Amino acid sequence: MKIIILGAGQVGATLAESLVAENNDLTVVDMDRERLALLQDRFDLRTVLGHAAHPSVLKRAGAEDADMLVAVTQSDETNLAACKLSASEFNVPTRVARLRAADYLQEVDEGETLASKHFAVDHTISPEQEITHYLHRLVEHPEALQVLDFADGRVRLVAVRAYHGGPLVGHELRVIRQHMPNLECRVAAIFRKSRGIVPEGTTVIEPGDEVFFLARKEDIPAVMRELRRMERPVRRVMIAGGGNIGKRLAATLERSYDVKLIDHNKQRCSQLGTELHRTLVLLGDATDEELLDQENIQDMDVFCALTNDDEDNIMAALLAKRLGAHRVIALINRAAYVDLVQGGEIDVAISPAQATVGPLLSKIRRGDMAVVHSLRRGAAEALEIVVHGDAGNSKVVGRRMEEIKLPEGATIGAIIRGDDVIIAHHDTQIQSEDHAILFVLNKRIIPKVEKIFQVGFGFF
Repeated sequence: MKIIILGAGQVGATLAESLVAENNDLTVVDMDRERLALLQDRFDLRTVLGHAAHPSVLKRAGAEDADMLVAVTQSDETNLAACKLSASEFNVPTRVARLRAADYLQEVDEGETLASKHFAVDHTISPEQEITHYLHRLVEHPEALQVLDFADGRVRLVAVRAYHGGPLVGHELRVIRQHMPNLECRVAAIFRKSRGIVPEGTTVIEPGDEVFFLARKEDIPAVMRELRRMERPVRRVMIAGGGNIGKRLAATLERSYDVKLIDHNKQRCSQLGTELHRTLVLLGDATDEELLDQENIQDMDVFCALTNDDEDNIMAALLAKRLGAHRVIALINRAAYVDLVQGGEIDVAISPAQATVGPLLSKIRRGDMAVVHSLRRGAAEALEIVVHGDAGNSKVVGRRMEEIKLPEGATIGAIIRGDDVIIAHHDTQIQSEDHAILFVLNKRIIPKVEKIFQVGFGFF
């Protein structure tokens, strides 16, 4: 595909890295010459210097014969104007816009948004919304490293760290069904010292393994008890940073949890005090040991460092942990930092760009992708693919799991059929219009996976 990416920030650069590896023809537009030079040095792509919403710049970027335009600049208005221009002036078939303001995302008549009705936007993505949902799921499951939704939340992929002495640690995976005869669960992948392992019945779970498992949403707590020591239920949450993400998370959590929010800006605190109804808003610095001590940091079940500064988030999370916070989460923009700090004193480190790139990839990938989640800094992916065709023109329809020749490193974990959730076994048969949930250890094999699920010409 010929794709134009507007914006070379964290999201744009992460998206470019993902797409260039899949042999797409990429052009990146930005006003920052240094950012573009950095991208051009690292990847095989074109760059254009200029304003993303100017027709002359879009023309230089190749909008006249582009298959898709993805507008992910920092400005909502620039993204919207670029989508409108690319539709009206250049007839770009598919247009995706990154939007922050809730006003643009609100639905109008017939389920349309303002962005789609007036600005010719086919798909919208809101990074703040995505990260808020991501954080909310981590608060719901405090033992997890990652919690990802499929099938509108009915199925979840959860990553946990297996601990020494856990009921299943030291045992082969095939004993899971003996341990939990009434629960359906599938271990989709195991990462051991950063090396991906395709799980088999004889695979033994070792202490320290990062285990990804698929199960129905309601079965997740029971499965996690088998892999981890259950932690105390979350009641108290402290948030450092009152920006868009901090405010959204507080508004989401305050209905069910006791929430405190710290921000250093007096005017922002005043505004948050009026917009949040049950959250205690505090003026101060989240790296101030005395303030954290006064606010009983040792009683906090979860501490979330969500400011715009990576170093502040790391320091605040480390300090909170040292002072007794039970679990700490840090938002870190530099993806390279994430692996360095996670798993030590900081329980979970989140890269906003990686959390956002999955929904963008689901709009870009070949085939009917309902959901894409980027994992382990983009090295692996979890996919929800809609199956089409029949036994005559599809390599998967009407076939049992053991008959489907997936590339090494790819596994089908579950099938969604209407309202039914079917955890995949060797004799599970796929039908047309099923949603197949796959785990792919190495994203380089994704084109092969897409090809297997594509329909032959007979379908058309």
